[in-house]
Amino acid sequence: MDIIPNQSSTEFLTPDESAQVDAALLSSPEKFLTRLTISSLRILQHIAKEYDVSIEELTAKQIITWFEVDGKIRRERGIEEAFLKW
Repeated sequence: MDIIPNQSSTEFLTPDESAQVDAALLSSPEKFLTRLTISSLRILQHIAKEYDVSIEELTAKQIITWFEVDGKIRRERGIEEAFLKW
């Protein structure tokens, strides 16, 4: 797998989606989990695209490897080169 540096400023949760979650009749923990789930979907879509598979075909090993590689990129090339900016 070749990791491609972040080519766009992916939003993991758009302002509109955040507002929708805020307006939902959910408890605070449920809202947090909803935001996390939407954000996770975006990351999984990105990982699946890099592996050229569907999200359903991703394995735990592929996801772990992707996070290891993205972390290595962040450490070696800087945060701006990594997909995840934390």
